[in-house]
Amino acid sequence: MAKQPTVAIIGRPNVGKSTLFNRLVGKRLALVDDRPGVTRDRREGEASLLGLEFRIIDTAGYEDEDPQTLPGRMRAQTSAALREADAALFLIDARAGVTPLDEEIARWLRSETTPVILAANKAEGKAGESGLLEAYSLGLGEPVPISAEHGEGVVDLFEHLRPHVEREEEDEPEPEDENDRPLKLAIVGRPNAGKSTLINRILEEERLITGPEAGITRDSISIDWEWQSPDGRARPVRLIDTAGMRKKAKVQDKLEKLSVADGRRAVEFAEVVVLLLDATLGLEAQDLRIADYVLQEGRALLIAINKWDVAENHSQLFQGIRAALQEGLSQAPGVPLLAVSAMTGKGLDQLLAAAFEIREVWSRRVSTGQLNRWFEDAIERNPPPAPGGKRIKLRYITQVNTRPPAFVIFGNRLEMLPDSYLRYLTNGMRKELDFGAVPVRISTRTSRNPYGKDS
Repeated sequence: MAKQPTVAIIGRPNVGKSTLFNRLVGKRLALVDDRPGVTRDRREGEASLLGLEFRIIDTAGYEDEDPQTLPGRMRAQTSAALREADAALFLIDARAGVTPLDEEIARWLRSETTPVILAANKAEGKAGESGLLEAYSLGLGEPVPISAEHGEGVVDLFEHLRPHVEREEEDEPEPEDENDRPLKLAIVGRPNAGKSTLINRILEEERLITGPEAGITRDSISIDWEWQSPDGRARPVRLIDTAGMRKKAKVQDKLEKLSVADGRRAVEFAEVVVLLLDATLGLEAQDLRIADYVLQEGRALLIAINKWDVAENHSQLFQGIRAALQEGLSQAPGVPLLAVSAMTGKGLDQLLAAAFEIREVWSRRVSTGQLNRWFEDAIERNPPPAPGGKRIKLRYITQVNTRPPAFVIFGNRLEMLPDSYLRYLTNGMRKELDFGAVPVRISTRTSRNPYGKDS
């Protein structure tokens, strides 16, 4: 598959990099706030500018700090993004003018081999005129005046980017097999469960910023990757790292609220969600709340116990968590539970294999014949009740959707059908039609029987 041309947005904190990123991808993917340093990890997206298609990378604000500090680790991610890019879009704030940090970034960019386009953001109106003139002193050629917030200057930006990213289009066939499409896999959990460390271990590179500080990840970061499965196949995966989800009552900061909301959107986007537990803390009520949210959204769920390398009493811990899950997630009994270690790599191949397997079940369609044979047998074994002597007639069932699997039962007086009977059918479907722990949705509809008279 041909590598898509890539552009990295570089600049000091709070010059509008994430606003420009959102403008180019056409949706609000990156978190934006007035305070500096919101973006920490580098985020990637599919950009379109007047028909020019390329991959865009939003980077953390470039800061001159010790490499061991959080800002220093953020700067390392920015450097890595520059090395990967076909071109760098160096953004300054025209209203603030050229700052000493801008000059330092310019010196760094001039020392690298990646082509640089200098853009002066917030250049609308007279307030940005002096800063635009100052930008020539950076030694990176003519600055492009733009307004990321208002969409001004896109034509000039197009002209400057075009020589670096325009390539002849190659027709690539769409994958026919569902399993050949990228698996959209989101990693969720409480802060400091090791989500970013786990993804770095999977990728075998320091792609995401990690450290002892809680809440480092703020944006939901999507990364395309290929897993070499044990059978030798290259399986495409879209890994999605998310911010830690604390108990709602503890989330007071506006930025943390935005991060949690972003994580919830990532769950909606995913196909399979891995809920990562901390083996040193065990299962907590917040973990069950997160799991319940994932299932309510209809996503396939896996639960992984991380930090297995430092856990004690392995068998007792595993069985205790399994028992608590059986009680706390009664709506989806048998959710797969695995033990992993982001530090040593233990269990990661098993985790990815399980994710592909559960996606296949989550996407499966049952034939009409098989479905109705099972339905008739289930009714014969346990007929529906007759409240007040009125018989509830279940006529037939049909699958109306996949991802997650959804079914509709047709019949008479279905408004009188108790929830307990629907649970009986759902549990039977999980067991006998091999849906396991994936979310199964059954609804009812009273309708005239197309095959005979109502009764």
